[in-house]
Amino acid sequence: MPVLDLLDLSAACPPGTPWLGLDLGEATIGVAASDASRLIASPLELIRKTKFTPDAERLFKLMDSRKASALIIGLPVNMDGTEGPRAQSCRAFARNLERIRPVNVAFWDERLSTSAVERFLIDELDLSRKRRADVVDRTAAAWILQGALDRVRDQATWI
Repeated sequence: MPVLDLLDLSAACPPGTPWLGLDLGEATIGVAASDASRLIASPLELIRKTKFTPDAERLFKLMDSRKASALIIGLPVNMDGTEGPRAQSCRAFARNLERIRPVNVAFWDERLSTSAVERFLIDELDLSRKRRADVVDRTAAAWILQGALDRVRDQATWI
């Protein structure tokens, strides 16, 4: 399955199946999951990167266990809207997943998602630096996924 536009993703996925959201970092992959109705995103897991194939296998295992039908991958677009090396790395990650197994993928602009999550964890939850390090990537994945879910839901109400 090629990468899809976010607003076309619902039509490519069976109804009542959740989606997973990914925050791809240099050393970790934050993973979040939606509920089956695709209304709410929740942090799920942090995958510590080793090599691509075992990381992909872990991700596919999470998808299978939740019966997830798509991945929303955070795309780190520059503030001016251009794509740099990190965005290209995310696109390459999606292409490499496709080589292992067909998967529905859409990207979501993740500009400032980690910063917003960090501020929330500090200001609202008063988490220490150590505790934030343990939760920030999967919470950022939930932030990314929730933004995408909200966008899809908002588009559906305008039709």
